[in-house]
Amino acid sequence: MNNYDVVVIGAGVIGTSVAFHLQKLGARNVLVLDRATIGAGTTSQSSGILRTHYSVKENVELARKSWSVFNDFAAYLGDEEASCGLVKCGYMIVSADNEKLEPLRASLEQQKAQGIPLELLDAQQAKERMPIAIFDDAALIGYEPEAGFADAYLTATSFARAARRGGVTIRENVTVNRLLIESGKVVGVSTSVGDFSTGAVISTQNIWTPELAGWTGRTLPLAPERHAVLALECPEAPYTFQMPVFKDLASEGMLYYRSYGGNRMLVSEGVVGEKLSTADTEQGDIPMDYVVDVGAQVAERFPAYETAGIASSWTGVYDVTPDWNPVLGALPGIDGLVVGYGFSGHGFKLSPTVGKILAQAALGRPIDVSLKPYSIERFATGELLTGKYGLGAVS
Repeated sequence: MNNYDVVVIGAGVIGTSVAFHLQKLGARNVLVLDRATIGAGTTSQSSGILRTHYSVKENVELARKSWSVFNDFAAYLGDEEASCGLVKCGYMIVSADNEKLEPLRASLEQQKAQGIPLELLDAQQAKERMPIAIFDDAALIGYEPEAGFADAYLTATSFARAARRGGVTIRENVTVNRLLIESGKVVGVSTSVGDFSTGAVISTQNIWTPELAGWTGRTLPLAPERHAVLALECPEAPYTFQMPVFKDLASEGMLYYRSYGGNRMLVSEGVVGEKLSTADTEQGDIPMDYVVDVGAQVAERFPAYETAGIASSWTGVYDVTPDWNPVLGALPGIDGLVVGYGFSGHGFKLSPTVGKILAQAALGRPIDVSLKPYSIERFATGELLTGKYGLGAVS
């Protein structure tokens, strides 16, 4: 068997970030395996929004550290040609005078306490930044100028290229069939192209994490969940790159929006989606009832979009845990196994820091942030990381 110091399973944006950080921390004999190609799974379905706004303070810290990477991506990777496709347009979040108002107020105060640049806007100030929207119902408006969106696929391929330059081997179209475990310790992986020996495995398998549960005999709470994304076109009221990403807590679906270039707006719901029985990245059907319902909500905030057309649409699949937050770190009882899964729709924006801390954990280095809140043991102890807005992608 070929021997590697560390094997990473999964070459999405999390796995490639892990690989990059492993070599940056000094690991030289690293193998990354992916069942398809780099970034071809759920990474390619990402909406790409970057923000530090979370109601879970631990997530704010992960996002803050990650933002500094996205903001200076080429220099961080040591590759002047690297790009994450960053558009720094800001992030605006709005609540009406309803059950979301006080949770939003508490979350914004928490962000300020953690040193996040943040402004509170009145309706007129919000209108100046987002002239195509109306704010008649807005009771509280937060604005994060250091935010925006980027390209998850481009980020993953850039991480992968930098990792390869640092000596990492990435093998695509290789299926991992099982872990090789002896006396409670990882000793290798068995794959469709043979076995590889290693004393350390980092699993970033995303929606395929239930396979890991089968290999280890452990319960790893996770449910794949499909979400629909619409791109609406409205020449009369273009959503330009200068307008902020927008989160509408006043809408029934807690909709999020961003510019999609030209006259197009990208929009999707921020609530629980369609439960899937098995992992599946194939495109799902988007019912017309869904389109009509979301369209009606869009028109309440953006009146010109009442007659907007659908330019395109797609579906993406989240790897959802019971509290909509990830499991990070060592899996108790199996020496040499580190996991990163269950990002529940916000893995991309956390990927630089998550990749670094998982690499630190696997190499036995000091870890930049505490992994205890993200331990799998929280599901047994009840110390969940459920966000203030309820279940959904703004944890």
